[in-house]
Amino acid sequence: MIWDGSDDLDSVSRSTEKIGRVLTGDRPTGRLHLGHYVGTLKERIRLQEVAELFIVLADYHALTTERTAGQLARVAENLREIVLDYLSVGIDPKKTTIYVQSEVPEVCELQLIFSMLVSVAEAQRVPTLKDLIRVHGLTSPSMGLLGYPILQSADILLMRAETVPVGRDQEPHIELCREIARRFNNLYGKVFPEPRALIGEVPLLVGIDGKEKMSKTLGNAIYLTDTAQEVGNKVMRMYTDPKRIHPTDPGTVEGNPVFIYHETFNTDRAEVEELKQRYRAGRVGDVEVKMRLEAALNRFLGPIRAARGRYAADPETVPSILSAGRTRARREAAETLRLARQAMRLDYRFDPAKSTAPPSQPEGSDRA
Repeated sequence: MIWDGSDDLDSVSRSTEKIGRVLTGDRPTGRLHLGHYVGTLKERIRLQEVAELFIVLADYHALTTERTAGQLARVAENLREIVLDYLSVGIDPKKTTIYVQSEVPEVCELQLIFSMLVSVAEAQRVPTLKDLIRVHGLTSPSMGLLGYPILQSADILLMRAETVPVGRDQEPHIELCREIARRFNNLYGKVFPEPRALIGEVPLLVGIDGKEKMSKTLGNAIYLTDTAQEVGNKVMRMYTDPKRIHPTDPGTVEGNPVFIYHETFNTDRAEVEELKQRYRAGRVGDVEVKMRLEAALNRFLGPIRAARGRYAADPETVPSILSAGRTRARREAAETLRLARQAMRLDYRFDPAKSTAPPSQPEGSDRA
């Protein structure tokens, strides 16, 4: 299924209707956290039931910000950790193809082809480019960073994906991808779908420091791999209502990070409502509210930790999953490039029997 602009993307994604081929992915720059679970992982668990789901571990994309030998040495470990994160929350490799971007080198050829269809000015207009430069403190951005939306388009179209789940800030990237597909198809013939962005109304999970987004870069995250003690330590550092001095002061629940986490992860709704009422009335302190949250988060993370332990116990689990994913992804990539090269008349066929090479010179004749 290919989306048209009139569809309610969020409601369709949550239905049982089959929605075709979907591609999503992560840069392997660190472990996954609760913000990833709320923002992407939970949706992927649903999508694998209604779509042909591909997840790319985009290590080439990591090169835009991870350049030193030390940073790159951590990528391999991050790949393993992220795959274990996927498995621990319920992503099933029998239903979902998980592969490493650099192990499907056809993406580089497709990026080169697509780069001929995009002007420098168009690449520079991608809104997130300036944000990446600012967040990572890059004084001299690379050509690779400028071209990363084109590489992202190659990732998507190499698998001929019809739908791409993204945050709203990434929507311009998908529009560029659609434009690239459209230009290619108009120039050479229909090869690529024009993928649609799947933008769910999923709220960002605030960081434990109260900032609007949990981020590994900002160091304000609770990770899926955190121990019960680590979770407790982080919860006790969480921001609450800054205007509340004493436990007997009426407190504000709305926008309070601790209550945002209760709403998101505490399945005991009666407890959450009771804490809200007591907090507003000044009849409960921050410490008790945080202790209840610590217990709720550890109830949520307990099964994830247990599943992770089972998968991590077998050192062949991750390699076998990535090997199978590589085989499937390369098969799709080879077919995509075959179709693209054929459309572009780049599928040269030289028949030796029909060679027009000049005849050899007679022995002893002059040679240039």
